[in-house]
Amino acid sequence: MTVAEGCRAARLPRARWRTRWAWRWDVFGRGRATLDALEYLVGGIGTGVLALAALLTVIVTALACLAGVGLPLMPAALRGLRAVADRERARLSRWHPDEIIAPPPPPAGLRAALADPPVRRELAWAVVHASTGILVGVLALTFPVHAVQDATFALWWWVLPAGDATAATYGMWEVSDLPSALAVAVLAPIEIALTMLLAPRMSRLQAWSGLRLLRPGPGVDLSLRVAQLTATRAAVLDAHLAELRRIERSLHDGTQSRLVAVDALIADALRALESDTAGDTATAMTSIERAQTTAEQALAELRGVVRSILPPVLTDKSLADALTGLAAACPVPCVVDAGPPVRAAASVEATAYFVVAEALANVARHSRARYAVVSVRHRDDRLCLRVVDDGRGGADESGPGLTGIRRRVEAHDGSFLLNSPDGGPTILNVTLPGPLQRSSRELDAAMAGPPRTPGRRSG
Repeated sequence: MTVAEGCRAARLPRARWRTRWAWRWDVFGRGRATLDALEYLVGGIGTGVLALAALLTVIVTALACLAGVGLPLMPAALRGLRAVADRERARLSRWHPDEIIAPPPPPAGLRAALADPPVRRELAWAVVHASTGILVGVLALTFPVHAVQDATFALWWWVLPAGDATAATYGMWEVSDLPSALAVAVLAPIEIALTMLLAPRMSRLQAWSGLRLLRPGPGVDLSLRVAQLTATRAAVLDAHLAELRRIERSLHDGTQSRLVAVDALIADALRALESDTAGDTATAMTSIERAQTTAEQALAELRGVVRSILPPVLTDKSLADALTGLAAACPVPCVVDAGPPVRAAASVEATAYFVVAEALANVARHSRARYAVVSVRHRDDRLCLRVVDDGRGGADESGPGLTGIRRRVEAHDGSFLLNSPDGGPTILNVTLPGPLQRSSRELDAAMAGPPRTPGRRSG
């Protein structure tokens, strides 16, 4: 066997392990997403019932206004609708990356309240969510309900009339004995697969009306944006000052102290050489050797400080190569799933590098995970990072590590989303504005223009 064949044979088990584990992880992640979607759909049915009650209250009050007795009750009915809409905003904010801010209270007067754009959008949302939202939620829940029913059908089929028992098979066969009742369980995996396929999509369909109609107006978004940028700027300045203090401590406590020791050792060596005796010469050689060792240590510490400022691997190689090095150094087995090698701005890649480094450090210290996956993708001029581990979950966003990650991401006007339920898995999603950059070779080729074809010289 040649060396190349031996290397390929050594890589095959690891590649197969990664493929098999990635498939299992995808099924596990899809199952978690399905359970989350079902929970979201159940909550949507609840808010749909509340929206239906609030809408009926508004309609009844409006009909009473025609008789002249409902005018004093209309502001209270609109405030009830606002309370239901605020409940839906809070629910959507828990599931959606962007928080939906509630508008200010509706005006006191009836005419001003009806002319208020948020009140009109809430009325439209109540009509859509009270009808379509409830219908979508009920349809989505029929699949898991039928799956449970078919899986346990053999335990209670005999209490049903003959016609009702046969209806459980959708008319495909008649249920008249235990074997035919046990065969109904074959339908349960199909219904579970349909649930895993349709539940996330139907949850997004149910949320569409709330995300479209319950968002605040552009004025509220602008004021919120200004406040967020102000807070982000203050956090960036604090993080910058903390980084400068860290570098100063690293240089003062490490490199500077070792350089002072080198200076003292060289001074001792010079004094020993001035005496020009055999014993002092040996002492001078010992001092010089110690000075050389200390200087090498100081150089190593200085390189470590430089790497913590901007890793050289990002300049020499791509972000995927740098993250692969981080994954190889992580105590927890880690797989890096990177897309095509596209470069982003240097500051964005450095932030992505430090985000993944801190995330993997948290995985190694706190998660008790067996595996971790780092995914890197470029979508619509944005760099998307995803770090997943199968640990115990329960990550605290207020911890210093995750707070540092959030501040780094917000400094680039990015998004930070952490999902870490008790029992795991922990999923960290980070999105950074990453305008794609072309390599220097591509830029030189573009500036040189189209390639010239050789031809004959004229005259």
